Amino acid sequence: MDFSNPQQLHHILATVWFFIIGLFMVFYVVLDGFDLGVGVLSLFADERRRSVMMASLGSIWDANETWLVVIGGTLFGAFPLAYGTVLHGLYIPIILMLLGFMLRGVSFEFHELSQRKAFWGAMFGLGSLLAAVAQGFALGGLLAGIKVSAGVFSGSVWDFVSPFSLIVVLGVVAGYSMLGSTYLIIKTRDDMQSGCYRRGELLAWIMLAAGLVVTVWTPLQYPAIFARWLTAPNVYFFAILPALAGLSFVMLLRALRRRAEVAPFVWTVLIFLFSFAGLAATWYPSIVPGSVTIDQAASDSSTLVFMLIGIGMLIPVMITYNVYQYIVFRGKIDAHAEHAY
Repeated sequence: MDFSNPQQLHHILATVWFFIIGLFMVFYVVLDGFDLGVGVLSLFADERRRSVMMASLGSIWDANETWLVVIGGTLFGAFPLAYGTVLHGLYIPIILMLLGFMLRGVSFEFHELSQRKAFWGAMFGLGSLLAAVAQGFALGGLLAGIKVSAGVFSGSVWDFVSPFSLIVVLGVVAGYSMLGSTYLIIKTRDDMQSGCYRRGELLAWIMLAAGLVVTVWTPLQYPAIFARWLTAPNVYFFAILPALAGLSFVMLLRALRRRAEVAPFVWTVLIFLFSFAGLAATWYPSIVPGSVTIDQAASDSSTLVFMLIGIGMLIPVMITYNVYQYIVFRGKIDAHAEHAY
């Protein structure tokens, strides 16, 4: 590793930022994932249960979404080519996601103050579902491949719509709902908690089915990935991650059937973590699958160093704040709770 070589230094810095943004993505998917999942599940609840669900998010939902802002800002600074290409190719699902977030935010506050609680509660659930579906289409469109020619997006704005992306949407919505169910298991009691245990098993199987389809479909669509998976020593590494995800799935079902409270959430998070690690390892060093590598997309080395110094100091602060937030607002939600304005 020769740091005096400008090209090697640039590659190392680009790799560091690839993993930092990946870390931010994990935080976002887990934290806002259960948040959106609770919103989706609220569509199938009566007004009493919906109020409790929303109350469980009252002090944390807006902070969870700040990780998406951090991801957008760091992607723009560290990988501007990828930022421009991805936003151009996925313009429609990203706009729909933002509209879903706005609908959620307005509905959350209006639900507390309005006399039409059922209407605004339903709007909160629909906003959550819209955001989750849009993220599924964005991920599906990204994995299916964004057409790039000479560093410029050359596809159609509707390329994100395909049978593959529909499967990814199903997996994302089921996965977020699974996270939401396991979060509510921690926060609720009695009949609400029992319902989350029952619902959790169904969502786990849907999540597994969608994950298996994506796992099989991806190498069929990209023969180079299939060859990479089966080449030694890569085959040993790529075998570990799905094995750990499979073990986590078995332990998740076991925890649900034993009526554990915290364990289902932990095992669901681990499933997401191992799946995300598998995706990152599969596509590295590409940041736009099949089109743009991290070296091509990255800013110059001085910019990456400057960002690393500034953002690097803030990462422990952001993580500490999130941990402290969940410690302060830990515990069960009262069955008659209302979220505060």
